[in-house]
Amino acid sequence: MAGPISEEQAQTLTDHLTELRDRLVKSAWAIFLGAIVAWNFADKILETMAKPVAPYLPNGKLIFLNPTDMFVIHMKLAGLAGLIISCPIWIYQLWKFVSPGLYSHERKYSLMFVGASVFLFLFGCTFCYFFVLPAGLKFLLEFGSSAGQAMITLPEYMSFFITMILVFGLAFELPMVIIVLGLFGIVDQKFLREKRRYAVVILAVAAAIVTPPDVLSMMMLLVPLWLLYELSIIVVGFTGRRKQAVSSSL
Repeated sequence: MAGPISEEQAQTLTDHLTELRDRLVKSAWAIFLGAIVAWNFADKILETMAKPVAPYLPNGKLIFLNPTDMFVIHMKLAGLAGLIISCPIWIYQLWKFVSPGLYSHERKYSLMFVGASVFLFLFGCTFCYFFVLPAGLKFLLEFGSSAGQAMITLPEYMSFFITMILVFGLAFELPMVIIVLGLFGIVDQKFLREKRRYAVVILAVAAAIVTPPDVLSMMMLLVPLWLLYELSIIVVGFTGRRKQAVSSSL
């Protein structure tokens, strides 16, 4: 059995938890301020959000049944926009939390890591909006459309839209997660290659769970994730060789 936690270990754990709390608070403030800015453009954001589904709706407009729905939708849209706008800040806070466990030469790549993470998150959101949502909605709403007319409420579509955007945005962070695990020595290039088939199965199951129940949407998430996994193998191999070179020079 493990012995009791020493005072030094308890102090270290407390310091980590305090730092985590501080960085979460900073991230929350950034998202909140971004949401305040986005609130002033909520109508335009709502109009943009509805474009992928508009061609399949009567008069091209979503309906709402509750007098409070529109206000709630505006709040949710402002929150989503605030999260996207502030992504450089909360991604930076996340990196600053994990970076103390890295070597000094690895921490020098902070700007590159944050920049790549922001790009992948925004690329995932953009890819979902311009490619996945139009293709997925076309398949789902034209399937059997001769038998009925789609009447989609604003809250239902809003939940679907936010979920899809965030799923793709966060899913595209896969390479950065794997690279950080590689920097900490948890995985290496050999491990990633050997476990490739299991990783693809896991990615396929995850894609099937988080996307709408159609093969097209699932494949539009699975294929990019597979490619990003392969990219991660290359990057982890490069960082692993650099780590070995630095360690041998010490």
